[in-house]
Amino acid sequence: MRKCAALFVPLLALLAAPAMANEVVIEETVEITEEVVSDGAAERFVPAAPAPIPQGVARYGPFRVIDGQRAALVDVTDERSPAQFEAMLRAHPGITVLEMIECPGTEDDRANLKLGRMIRARGIATHVPSGGSVRSGGVELFLSGARRIADPGSEFAVHSWADEDGREAKDYPAEAPENRAYIDYYKAMGMPEGEARAFYAMTNSVPHADARWLTAQDMGRWVKLD
Repeated sequence: MRKCAALFVPLLALLAAPAMANEVVIEETVEITEEVVSDGAAERFVPAAPAPIPQGVARYGPFRVIDGQRAALVDVTDERSPAQFEAMLRAHPGITVLEMIECPGTEDDRANLKLGRMIRARGIATHVPSGGSVRSGGVELFLSGARRIADPGSEFAVHSWADEDGREAKDYPAEAPENRAYIDYYKAMGMPEGEARAFYAMTNSVPHADARWLTAQDMGRWVKLD
């Protein structure tokens, strides 16, 4: 299943980055392309300027190590991301906060949900700064935080997932494993069954090709924020 699709804003300067790296000092400047979204549900309504991408002191796939306690997520996740996250924590075990700067989604939902469980197991907090953008599968990672912080001016976007055959959540029975995986994940992140189902229904309220945009205040109506 793929959850980034139309919400994926490419980070042009990062396309050549290695899938996994040992500690590397980053010197390049990262530019973010302008996102184009359709009218209606996908309209962007958060006026904050994009949060700056941290230069960092080391990179592990989509992760950037900022200092001894903070790392940032600045790109799409994929099947390699759990191993990259694990490698980062081996080298930097003091990380307690994941700054979610530019999070377009994921190319591998199963790996993404595994990564979320790893973040929660390590007791790491998730923080979206003003101008930070968390979209699609990135929202599952935000929910994984032991503490979840969303500053005013941060934004979120949700939509239905779609599999490789183009089928979406609504095309499967409600209790099919493809749908149950998300409800079970939300429960593991602390939601009661009813809230997990309601939140999942909200994320699937727009098709995969579109998006529903949420502010930090909107997200706070669905999940507890610190």
